[in-house]
Amino acid sequence: MYDLKMYREKPQLKQLRATHTREAIRNRLQKGPEHSYLKDFIYGAIDGTVTTFAVVAGVAGAHLSPGIVIILGLANLLGDGFSMAASNYLGTTAEKQQKELARAEEEKHISLIPEGEREEIRQIFANKGFRGEDLERIVTVVTSDVKLWTDTMLKEELGFPLENVSAFRAAFSTFIAFLIIGFLPILSFIVKFLLPNSTFDPFLWSSGITGLTFFLVGAFKSRFVGKNWYSSGLETFLVGGAAAALAYFIGYFLAQLATIGG
Repeated sequence: MYDLKMYREKPQLKQLRATHTREAIRNRLQKGPEHSYLKDFIYGAIDGTVTTFAVVAGVAGAHLSPGIVIILGLANLLGDGFSMAASNYLGTTAEKQQKELARAEEEKHISLIPEGEREEIRQIFANKGFRGEDLERIVTVVTSDVKLWTDTMLKEELGFPLENVSAFRAAFSTFIAFLIIGFLPILSFIVKFLLPNSTFDPFLWSSGITGLTFFLVGAFKSRFVGKNWYSSGLETFLVGGAAAALAYFIGYFLAQLATIGG
């Protein structure tokens, strides 16, 4: 339980109370829940970074010029980024179509066998702890509105979320994250290309930037999931770092095989 003393005389409490007036609650519930596209952004950011770093590792392992790394890295960013966005768009669209089909099926079942569907509602709320007159009252209220009835079946029986998901916004979130965050592992090679007389190791810098990127993506995620920024950052760093390390060793190994074969 939260101690109200923590919020006393603080702007947070005033703001929290303002969002819990009768009118504010009514307006919020009428709008319905909003879908979060954080998963799509994180997915694109991590995959973009890992995929680009894999290209960097493979090309750098073959000791090719920074220009080649940049060309292949940018080609990967655009090609794989668009591919991921398209896949996310089609996958999200398929989920929406699946939910629409399930809704049509439930509406048909309600029309053909209403008593059976009413019994499903009864058992759903019985499993939540309702009994006797309270249970029957809930069944009566839910089954008196076909949309409410169908929504309840979709969520409670089939597990579909009721909020609307934009396939375009999901794809766009993935694509933008893939491009912007995935660009960072090749940044040091661009600097090396523009300053050819510089003595720094672009691959070493790319590795450091990649690790830092993973940590920052996790820290950014913590703002939306209620975790400590450093623990969330460390978690993403370890998971993303493991994927990047695997990509590096695979790229390096393949580069060595190509050198031997040549």
